[in-house]
Amino acid sequence: MSQFRTPRAMLKKLISFNTVSDRSNLALIDFVEEYLAGLGVTSVRVPNGDGTKASLHARVGPALDGGAVLSAHTDVVPVEGQNWSRDPFTAWEADGRLYGRGAADMKGFAATVLAKVPDFLSADLKRPVHIALSYDEETGCTGVSPLIEDMLARGPRPDLVIVGEPTRMKVVTGHKGIVVLKTSIRGHPVHSSRLHRGVSAISAAAKLITWLDGKTAENKARAEPGCPFNPPYTTLHCGVIQGGQAHNITAEYCEFVTDIRILPGESVEDWVAAYRLFIEREVLPDMRAISSECRIGVEEMANVPGLKEEDNGRAETLARRLTGDNARNVVVYATEGGIYQNHGLSTVICGPGSIDQAHQADEFIELAELDRCAAFLDRLTAGLA
Repeated sequence: MSQFRTPRAMLKKLISFNTVSDRSNLALIDFVEEYLAGLGVTSVRVPNGDGTKASLHARVGPALDGGAVLSAHTDVVPVEGQNWSRDPFTAWEADGRLYGRGAADMKGFAATVLAKVPDFLSADLKRPVHIALSYDEETGCTGVSPLIEDMLARGPRPDLVIVGEPTRMKVVTGHKGIVVLKTSIRGHPVHSSRLHRGVSAISAAAKLITWLDGKTAENKARAEPGCPFNPPYTTLHCGVIQGGQAHNITAEYCEFVTDIRILPGESVEDWVAAYRLFIEREVLPDMRAISSECRIGVEEMANVPGLKEEDNGRAETLARRLTGDNARNVVVYATEGGIYQNHGLSTVICGPGSIDQAHQADEFIELAELDRCAAFLDRLTAGLA
């Protein structure tokens, strides 16, 4: 597979696999497994529960503790409803850019890492490079924890992790966490002329959404000066709502989805507990006073921890040395970085491309960004040899 040993060629190949999160990624994993085996590198699959998807990890270099994990997710977001000028899964180049779904988020990093494996092998590494490719990052980062646990259980244990999300090769040391909640409400339907005898699930939802908005306003009012995040506070937001049957019937059902984007250091559990407590104390009693069948259920659909800034962390120290970037950079979107960190691994986010291109029609990465990432990996290789 020598034709794939440049970042550009490898990226075009990875883009050709339609790995939208609602589809299997096994064809891509098959390819990577075969590519690595052809170079003499053994990889390990970590399948999901029904075997339709898999993560993969591999070690290049000695079976010794230390070294770095280079981490990327293989899934991409959908293209339906977007105005692409060409087939999203057939990469093309124009004006110094390479286009295709996943080019920036984040197959560009994965491609550069895979293209560099021959260089890792020829460098006589004294500490290993670990390659980690996950599934279902875009739908809640559910695939990476089993991958990390399998990698750590097999050993050796790495020193640090570089998650290659698109940062234009800047060193990102913190990001917000996110919890996604689906709230399902059952009211009591009556004709709206007998409103006092019914319970509107939509009205109950309105009370809950008003609580969410109120908490965001409170957080904004007490935001800490100097907080590097933008916005510098935890936000609570309802993005989807459905409910009701007719204008003259109190709604029996209503369902809405909200996300809470949480500053590192704040507790996801505390926020969810506060929401549930408001439901139990302030909303449900009035509903059940009219009908005992009224219900409010809260389902956690995703829970991704924030990435905390580390004090002299190994990953930050190394990434700053390799990039020369000494600025304080944080982002408000979530990544798998906080999950690695929660497993006791020093972690930073640093990768090619711009987050501005992520999830967009005609997504692209500048070829110069791939070159910068390749140079970064060359410096990493030299440091581990």
